[in-house]
Amino acid sequence: MNPDDPLLRILACPLDKGPLHLLSPAPDADREEGGEEGADGRSAREEALYNPRLRRRYPIVDGIPQLLPSSGEQVPDEEHEELLTRMSPAPSRETAP
Repeated sequence: MNPDDPLLRILACPLDKGPLHLLSPAPDADREEGGEEGADGRSAREEALYNPRLRRRYPIVDGIPQLLPSSGEQVPDEEHEELLTRMSPAPSRETAP
């Protein structure tokens, strides 16, 4: 998924219905030893959608966003700060006049 994908304009957080931000894989993800892993074993460096308001990350698996409330994981404070630097801006939602 790329930051200008039209799908990002219509995807919303399943909990607060607000916009999500694309988290691209970190450029140094391949070079890290061990990498950070969440409780479910997924790498914290994978592509994901992020809701900074609720501090929840939703994985993108094989190009498909996993947007069930149970698919999201809570992000700790330290990681939240790092994710804020990685996230792309939320796509603007066009409204009808």
